[in-house]
Formats: sequence, C-alpha cells, structure tokens
Amino acid sequence: MRITVSLIRAAERAPERLATVCGQRRRTWSEILERTRRAAGALRAHGLRRGERVAVLAMNSDRYVELLYAVAWCGGVLVPLNVRWANLENIAALTDCGACILCVDDTFSASADALREAVPSLKQVIHIGEASISADALSYEALLEESAPVDDAGGGEDDLYAVFYTGGTTGQTKGVMLSHGNAFAVTIGWLASLPLDLPPVHLHVGGMFHLSGAGYAWLTTMAEGTHVLLPKFEPLPVMRAIEAHRVTSSMMMPTMVNMLLTHPEFATHDLSSVRTCIYGGSPIPDRLLEAAIRDLPGWGFVHSYGMTETSGMTLMLPAEHCKPGNPLLRSCGRASPTAEVMIAGPDGNELPHDTVGEILMRGRMVMEGYWNDESASKQALRDGWMHSGDAAWRVKRGFFYIVDRIKDMIVSGGENVYSAEVENALSHHPGILECAVIGTPDERWGERVTAMVVAREGSVLDEDSLIAHCRSLIANYKCPRTVVFREDLPKTAAGKIDKTRLRAPYWSGLDRLVN
Repeated sequence: MRITVSLIRAAERAPERLATVCGQRRRTWSEILERTRRAAGALRAHGLRRGERVAVLAMNSDRYVELLYAVAWCGGVLVPLNVRWANLENIAALTDCGACILCVDDTFSASADALREAVPSLKQVIHIGEASISADALSYEALLEESAPVDDAGGGEDDLYAVFYTGGTTGQTKGVMLSHGNAFAVTIGWLASLPLDLPPVHLHVGGMFHLSGAGYAWLTTMAEGTHVLLPKFEPLPVMRAIEAHRVTSSMMMPTMVNMLLTHPEFATHDLSSVRTCIYGGSPIPDRLLEAAIRDLPGWGFVHSYGMTETSGMTLMLPAEHCKPGNPLLRSCGRASPTAEVMIAGPDGNELPHDTVGEILMRGRMVMEGYWNDESASKQALRDGWMHSGDAAWRVKRGFFYIVDRIKDMIVSGGENVYSAEVENALSHHPGILECAVIGTPDERWGERVTAMVVAREGSVLDEDSLIAHCRSLIANYKCPRTVVFREDLPKTAAGKIDKTRLRAPYWSGLDRLVN
C-alpha cells in the first residue's frame, strides 16, 4: 500500500471534515487532496522525475503536511531536513541525497541561496512560507494556482517514499530509506494499538523532519482526523492550541510535559480535552508522571519505543499501565501487531527471559537500508533483524524493558551502570527539574558516573546531598561520583537530552570516545 492511499480515503470518507488548522488557515480533506494533486502537478511540471529527491527545510505547517503526500503523489522521494542543523550539515545531507528541489519557509529562506550555490544537484527552490521571496525562488501558492491537478503516480509498496536523516546523536548522520510499505505498516500498527478518540484532533509539536512529527501525520490522516499544527514546541502556544481546538492527542517528549507542568500559566488553561499523550525518547521519570497524572487527570500517557530505522513505533505501553506504582511502568511495552521483537546476545541468538541483551526487530516497518551506505546497512540489518543498539530485557508476558543505549552504558570499575536507572533515582529529588547521567574519563575506574543537573527555581542543591539521595534508592556503585550543576541541558531537535554534546568536552582528545 502507498502512503497516498490514506489521503485519498480521508477525502472520500470525510470530504468536509476539518483536516488542517495552521494559524488562521482552515482546510477540509477535500481541499487538502486537491491541493496535493496540484502541488504534485507543479513538481512534475518543473521537471521532477520518478525517484528524484525533494528536500524540505521548514517548521511545521499545513503546507508541510501537504508535501508529505504531494512529493510521493508525483513519484518523488521526500527528504525532510533537520531544522536545528547548521548550513554545513544541511549541505552534506542535500549533497548526499542529490536533491534537485528544495522547499523552504520564512525561517530558512535566507539560507536557500547559499544551499543552492553549494549543492550542484539543486535546480529549484520553492518557498512555502508567507513572506516575500527572492527572484530565484518559486511561490508554493502561486504554483498551486497555475498548475493542473495530476493523478497519483502509482507504483508499489516497495517504492522509496522518503529519506530521513538521523540526528547524529550516536555517530555519523545517515539517511534512513523508508518505503511506502514501511510508512503504511507502522501506521497500521498504531491504529491497531492506540486507543485514540476517533477521529483524533492531533496537535503536532514534534518536527516533521522527525518521526515524532511525520509519523503522527500519517496516523492522523489514516484516522481521518484533524492536524493542528504549531511551528515548534513552546509551552504557552501549546496550551492555547489545546484549549482553542479541543485537541485530543499529541506526542510530547517527557521534557516537554515537564515544561508544561512547570509553566507559570499552566493552571490558567483548560487542557482537559486531551485523552492520549504519547511520549518516547526515554521512560518518563516517576516523579514527573506522578505530577502529570495529578495535574492532568484526564490524560492517558502512552509510552512508544522505536527508531527512525523502524519507521517509528515498534513497542507500546498502553495508558492503563502508565500509573505510579504499577510494576510495568518502567516497561516500554509489547510489540506492535506489525513488529516482531527479541532480545539477543552478541552472537545474535535469542536470550532467556529476564536477561539483558540487545533489542532486535523485524517486520514490514523496518527500513530498506541507509542511503549510499551499504556497509552501515549490512551492519544494522543482519540475519533479517534490525539491530537497535539498545540494551533491554523481556519478561514472560512479552513486556520489554529498555535499560539504556548500549553505547550509553557506563562501565565503572568493571560494573555496568545504566544511565537511565541513575536518572530515575535523581528525578525523585523534589529540587531537580532535569538531569542527565553520562560517563566521564576516570584513571582509576575507567569511567566516572557523572550527573548533569538543572535545579528547580528556588531550590538550593549540593553535590553531597544528591549523592546521598541516590544512595537511598540504588546501589552505591551506580551513584554519581560527580554532580555538575547547569542552567539548562542541550536538546536534540526531537526534544531529547543530547548526551553527545554533554560528553564531548570530557572525551575530546582521548583515544576512547563514547558516542
């Protein structure tokens, strides 16, 4: 099945239902289908051939949602670019994929000329924003007005749909090739697993260049719901949007939920319409979940685990298990109906229950491979399984527990320390707003357990008391040996704490570098 089929069905079954809300613009599903067909016609008229790449460098908008389907509609391949990358990083991605068309909004229009000059394959820039454009760019809205609608290019589920570049937090950025079948399969998995109010009104705060954005766009379209789009996550606009549009679902990282709860205007907004809040990236700290359930009693928190390489979700923990005191709370759930998951040792063989190993996944949702990187593809896709690089264990009822990125595991004095366990202990301290635990060089122990801590406003913290707090909850060898107090913690574009940036100053110039 092609991902465009879900758009056709939404327009057939709910033509007058509100499809997108973006600023003051409102469009129905019949309008979105017509605009998609015209956008595809414009791309084709400007020379886009089947299989050629169209890159998008833009914040979230209704036009971005249209491009998720329009590029595929005319047989092209979508390449969403990370909005937090520097120009050199975007140049590298554009050059790597050989993009021939670049779509930019107001935020990135000033970068377009430099990108076009640096990337020989780029033939045209299309502006999808509101402001005036340069003479060298084409207006998206003008193209739609002058272009005739075209039929879906057709093709098969194995056709390449998009290349999503990974954020680079575990090493060199790679282009993940997802087919139409990949995107369709993961969306079916969501629909079969997620207790959504149908049709959903979904608030998009995750960037569309990431599956925390695009994946839920596929889901909302297939569920014939309404996309409510904000350019990015900011607490006050998020609360206003939920209240104004009676949003029923959203995907937020735990850091985002924390920012909502701690915002000074939190209590002044009615957020009761939300029924499903999907979170991922890391388990939600117990103390944060307790506060969220207390202050957002109608919200059902659903833990999703997946990778760009698996098109997003492969494991899901339903809301009924995301309760304080529930022994399954630390789990990331069971396998999706479209995924098969196992825990394996270094030899690739399945390990017994309750044994920590690497989590492996296979199914229709697994990527086709990495763009222009056969070696990395073979390394990740071995014996029919996607190797995640995550350390995990499984219980007999099929619930999986992710303990850490294998590369995030700290080896101190010969003992394995999982940073997520230490972070959870720290999060129970009432004075901590955010924390991250990394391994730093230590001549005696190899690696030192080091905690990076952001204090809550008005809290006074000291190293000794925090270490003592951890010793009351976890074994001594797991506790931080050093605590670094910071004003904030760096985040990836997906909203996760960026441990690579935290580690970099400590490991610079050393033979060993933890990624």
